[in-house]
Amino acid sequence: MSTLYDALIGPFVEFEFMRRALVGMLALALGAGPVGVFLMLRRMSLMGDAMAHAILPGAALGFLLAGGLSLFAMTAGGVIAGFTVAMGAGLVARATDLKEDASLAAFYLISLALGVLIVSVKGSNIDLLHVLFGSVLALDNATLMTLAAFATVSLFVLAILWRPLVLECVDPGFLRSVSNAGAPTHLAFLALVVLNLVGGFHALGTLMAVGLMMLPAAAARFWAADLTRMVIIAILLALLSGVSGLLLSYHTGAPSGPSIILVAGLFYLFSLALGPVGGLRRKFVPGRHLEA
Repeated sequence: MSTLYDALIGPFVEFEFMRRALVGMLALALGAGPVGVFLMLRRMSLMGDAMAHAILPGAALGFLLAGGLSLFAMTAGGVIAGFTVAMGAGLVARATDLKEDASLAAFYLISLALGVLIVSVKGSNIDLLHVLFGSVLALDNATLMTLAAFATVSLFVLAILWRPLVLECVDPGFLRSVSNAGAPTHLAFLALVVLNLVGGFHALGTLMAVGLMMLPAAAARFWAADLTRMVIIAILLALLSGVSGLLLSYHTGAPSGPSIILVAGLFYLFSLALGPVGGLRRKFVPGRHLEA
């Protein structure tokens, strides 16, 4: 029993940085989990990945103007860059023959290269690693408050927009025919995506931020067909990935951010193989005739 306590609970009791990281993971799970489910259902998963990298030049400019790792400057820069790329890609897709996914890919590649260049030229290798891979074990009070604020805003806005978001996932044409809420709902949802990616950026870096948003959501799809249950499972899997990844990092010395995303990936593979809702187990081991 003592060994189990030392392995699973002791690190969080003994070290303050582990408790801070745990609180950060809870905030990210509450905010990013539901947003990831809606991204997946709207077939915008790759857009989330592109926007995660698109915030990099804004964060890098904030780093440059503030002369270092300033929470406010990098957060504001990341939010502005994320909105700029999302809106720019949409405008290009509507004004030209280029599809939105190709336009977003172009913006994302330019943004990623520009951001890495800025940090590489004006910062050190440590600064670049911080921006790309985050520092979940070095979260301070201000960053935790920012993550908590983003999670609170996300849950509040999702509660208000739940019905139009569900309708837009199921039948966007019907939503447009009965209401003018389609465009405002889409913009508000993009805002939530950007906010949660910026929050994830502070903890996991731009390369890993989208992982805690999409992998638990994709795994939850194999355990529930009901949207509410899917969101709850995604939140729980994101939190469990965070806790397990932190413990893996603590006991092995592996980097914390990649450890968290790797654990989330393992949960996804487990769900893919054994999940009762569309998983591989149901494909290769079908139930009895007429059995659900």
